[in-house]
Amino acid sequence: MIKVSLRSFAAFFLFLCAFQAYAQKMPFVWSDELEQLKRIDLLPQYRHNQLVEQESSYDRSGGNDDGFSGKYSYLRKENGGLVLADFEGPGVVNRIWTPTPTEDSLLFYFDGEKSPRLKIRFSDLFSGTVYPFLKPVCGNEIGGFYCYLPIPFRKSLKLVLQGEKIMFHQIQYRKLPGCEVESWTGNLSGSDQKLLSEVCRLWSDISPTVYNYTSGLSAGIKTEKKVFTLRPGEELAFFDKTRGGRIVGFDIDGGSSFEGLYKDVLLSARWDGEDLEAVYAPLADFFGYAYGKPAMRSIVMGRQGTLNYCYLPMPYDKKASMKLIYKKRAGTSQAPVSIMIRVYYNEKARNATQEGKLYAVWRREKPEAGKYYTFLDFKGKGHYVGSIHQAQALRPGMTLFFEGDDSTYVDGKSRLHGTGSEDYYNGGWYALLDRWDRGISMPIHGSLDYSLPMARTGGYRFFLSDKMPFEKEIYHGMEHGPERNEFPVDYTSVALFYADRAPANKMEPRDELREVYLPREHVYFPQLMEITPERGIGIIQDRGLMMTAYGKGSVRIMLSDLPEGKYRLLVDYHEKAQGADFQVWQRQKQLSDWIATKADKETRKEKVAVGEIRITPQSNSVTFHLRQNGDADRFELNLITLERID
Repeated sequence: MIKVSLRSFAAFFLFLCAFQAYAQKMPFVWSDELEQLKRIDLLPQYRHNQLVEQESSYDRSGGNDDGFSGKYSYLRKENGGLVLADFEGPGVVNRIWTPTPTEDSLLFYFDGEKSPRLKIRFSDLFSGTVYPFLKPVCGNEIGGFYCYLPIPFRKSLKLVLQGEKIMFHQIQYRKLPGCEVESWTGNLSGSDQKLLSEVCRLWSDISPTVYNYTSGLSAGIKTEKKVFTLRPGEELAFFDKTRGGRIVGFDIDGGSSFEGLYKDVLLSARWDGEDLEAVYAPLADFFGYAYGKPAMRSIVMGRQGTLNYCYLPMPYDKKASMKLIYKKRAGTSQAPVSIMIRVYYNEKARNATQEGKLYAVWRREKPEAGKYYTFLDFKGKGHYVGSIHQAQALRPGMTLFFEGDDSTYVDGKSRLHGTGSEDYYNGGWYALLDRWDRGISMPIHGSLDYSLPMARTGGYRFFLSDKMPFEKEIYHGMEHGPERNEFPVDYTSVALFYADRAPANKMEPRDELREVYLPREHVYFPQLMEITPERGIGIIQDRGLMMTAYGKGSVRIMLSDLPEGKYRLLVDYHEKAQGADFQVWQRQKQLSDWIATKADKETRKEKVAVGEIRITPQSNSVTFHLRQNGDADRFELNLITLERID
């Protein structure tokens, strides 16, 4: 008779349990992860217990040193390198971002290995010159460098920079409990290479159509087309179904009718007779317009030509309805709108255990000092997939409000903390030439606008492979200002997510919330001035903070972005020993007498009034005429300020 001790039996039982758990592990396939970057039809699918977290260089003290000094940019020093992240697996890195890549090597240590399995120059992670880190899945455009190529790891992953300093970075990863993961090898099969080429081709398509996404549960679409005229005070349904299915996409052509200062046409959608609308937002905000103009042109949503398009799948159980609402505005004349709409759909109802429904939460708010601006505060199960954000300052000057970090809490824990608002949108370095300095659309992220004189900007970002799951709740918000949320702002956003239920409340877009805000004071900084010097005039720009003109002649400065109207013109300039005389004109109209800037002691003169001007599309400039004062021939300009007076 064989005797077995209780301890031995317990050990054997634990072994059997572990073996059974191992045997039941779900396989993780790299190509499936890559497909998330092109298979928009998969976007509604839940990720059960796969939470996203992020390692970043944010200032742990609550200040704004999110990478400038490098103090918070690494976890520890190790063998002469800087450890940027040390993740426990299984998991996958979905996004790496930085605005400050270096020529140092970035080492990837997988599963506790002593030697790095992947070694690449940090800059080459984004350059498109090292396979398989190809553009536009990896790249840069608006000041930020990004990489969306998935990097899986089985047990652990440690990232080490072989350099003395790193500044800003964000490394986003997803935990994969219960998955059997093969760590990164860099060896792509023929089918993997083909799939990567397909993703790159799709991301390079600047004219997307719904047919890019008609696979899987989004296959076999029908088209329903409607043409009608919408009048102020009317609401018209354009899609109404009483059996389960899914909207694969829709597009709306209203010509230029949705442009302008008033956003009076609302888009509304409701699924399965729920108490609140799934979508209820000004149409212009939903499609990523910025301050009255089309701005967003991503691969999944935006506007091209006069066509507004959305290709995010919208599955429903039994019932779906969509309509446009034209809000009547008191005291204004509103023209009827001629509209053509196409809805692409099929009759494949939602799988309630595996898919969420699409919801869009619209908000416009002037957040209180000390409080975050909230994109989404939601209780339920689902995943976050997109942010569209217009950011308007309520005081003139530099756009310091966009220093604010994003912050995400999921299921009771802080999961992601960013390093700045433009960083969240894969950008960087606002107000610098050829960085975050204008509206630029990329495949899944971009800048909606950038204007120093109007003190505004905005961005968008869609989360595909990096969508943010939550089992019970999510809070997703953005600071306004470098520290303590002190900068006064007017923020508008659309938060896009899939979930098992509708939001508990909504914000009503009242008349004043549907109107674009127009500041009354505008400041022009030398760093983004449009300057045209006359022959014989030299220009020096000192770090963008000051423009120095020298010689005899004229310098024209464009006053772009301003609404038409009458303004008071003020200038900030320096008096100094070598200061020239200047005179200000608006084309052929003289605004000021000669003003001397020669002085024994250097002094900055602030907001010196030089006259009144009228801004129109034909007269949106001023010209500085310069002459020498003895041998003094330098004119140093700091700022131009315009104050609206009508």
